[in-house]
Amino acid sequence: MKFKNWGQGIEPPEWATKEEVQEMIDDAIRQHNRNAGIISMFVGFFVLALFSEGLLRLIGVIPPILPWLKITLN
Repeated sequence: MKFKNWGQGIEPPEWATKEEVQEMIDDAIRQHNRNAGIISMFVGFFVLALFSEGLLRLIGVIPPILPWLKITLN
């Protein structure tokens, strides 16, 4: 009979407990928040740099990139 030793010698799967699952979820949320914070920081610096550059071009501290694109305060 082929099924005489069926299931013998096989280790049962190791199930995750509620605490382990909650720890995995907390780690994933922590990693997501860290990555989102870093991305937001770079986007914020980029937007601030563009705003500062536009303001400095508007008041005339920095010359315009293109000569025909001169903006001034009258």
